[in-house]
Amino acid sequence: MRTTSQKLDISHLPSNEQARVRCQTALELKDKGDYEGAQEVIRPLWRRIGERPDLTGLYPSVAAEVLLSVGILTGWIGSKNEFKEANEMARDLISESVTYFESVMDVKKVAQARTELAYCYWRAGALDEARIMFTEALQKLTPEGNTRANALFGLSVVEWSASRYRESLRILTDNASLFKKITNHTLKGSYYDQLAMALRNLTTPEKKETELQRVLDEYVEADRQFKMARNTAFRAHAKNNIGNALRDLSRFTEAQEYLDHARRLTVSIRDKIKTAQVDESRAQLFIAQRRFAEAEAAARRAARSFEKSGHHFFLVEALTTQGIALARLGQTVHAQFAFQKAIEVGHQAGALSRAGIAALTLIEEIDDLSTEILSSAYEQAGEWLADCQSQELLLRFKAVGKKLALKLRGEAKSETTELLIKPRNVKQDLLAIEREMIRKALVEVNGSVTHAASLLGMSYQGLAYLIQTRHRELLKHRTPVRRRPRKDQ
Repeated sequence: MRTTSQKLDISHLPSNEQARVRCQTALELKDKGDYEGAQEVIRPLWRRIGERPDLTGLYPSVAAEVLLSVGILTGWIGSKNEFKEANEMARDLISESVTYFESVMDVKKVAQARTELAYCYWRAGALDEARIMFTEALQKLTPEGNTRANALFGLSVVEWSASRYRESLRILTDNASLFKKITNHTLKGSYYDQLAMALRNLTTPEKKETELQRVLDEYVEADRQFKMARNTAFRAHAKNNIGNALRDLSRFTEAQEYLDHARRLTVSIRDKIKTAQVDESRAQLFIAQRRFAEAEAAARRAARSFEKSGHHFFLVEALTTQGIALARLGQTVHAQFAFQKAIEVGHQAGALSRAGIAALTLIEEIDDLSTEILSSAYEQAGEWLADCQSQELLLRFKAVGKKLALKLRGEAKSETTELLIKPRNVKQDLLAIEREMIRKALVEVNGSVTHAASLLGMSYQGLAYLIQTRHRELLKHRTPVRRRPRKDQ
């Protein structure tokens, strides 16, 4: 909507009031998914991501509003365009706005800014930090209004991301009356969407069809709200989620239709991250249909986009899905490397439940794991999924426990005892898994780093760097480095 700024006739207002109106209007346009319109409205104060807004002559309270608005827009627009540094830039701008709001003792605005700061931490995968910030913001907010609803929604998303699905659902159901009162259709649609996501992860085998029908109903209501908000990006997200629920019901043809529609919408608005999210969902559908090569390609595209944009939480999920596809294609070395990367990214980002799911899936999908790697992955999954609230995950964990027991039963008694009582070091375990995968790849291709890199889905330079800096003991397994003769000067 590039004509929005032309319709915004505020020339008669004082400069500080003009700035307030521009911020408010820009955020309203953001809620409709009109990021270009939002940028156009706020352009007199801020031109582009990476530049500071112009705060000249603004009161501290107004300067704070501008910093907060620009920070929010930086996070959303940067995410849409795969700009990796945008989330950190958004965090810095919003943190600065907090300082300004504190200087004028505006407690409600401090809470609002901390809520948006929490979303930045969530996008980076730092769930514990995000949870703390949402909780602190809620303590300072009034019992009603969009700002409180936004913080509650964010806290529910964090708990869902941590696999604490019952807690996520409790937050939403305890505050259902608040969400039904608000008039912001995007936020209300997000409530129904998140409600369905929590319910979907709490379905039971005995009542699966009935429970998933309710999930579908909530997703449809979310889509209706997003349609009223005219928010194409969020409508695409709802249709993506409907496709996932239909896949759970084995209604694959319908699921494919919804996911294809969702992808067309995300491509039409050039939202690369939401396109990647749909690709990850399509990969899961392809796996259910045993179309493993297509699944691997879709998951690889999604992982590349998430890595480029710094969305670590989504990256862990995409790498895990890619690992499943690779394992079922028989590419076990490449699959193990994908799972290892998912575990490492999740652990470093603080998305421990997703790292635990990756470790669990590694055990499920690859049969020839060494006892050391198997026991390490099992212990990591157990630690990181200790607070999970999913019956499905608990059943999966029980099943891989049997797999570990069978493996250990074949080992010598003394070796088994050592494995079970040896204290674990996560960082060392991750390095050991990585080292073993690289060793296997080098052995398989007779030491060729070029071919091993291809097998692991890496660049030659990336693999050579890992061997040289992290795993020098593997130098003996690679072919010698050939030095190019220098040309005569």
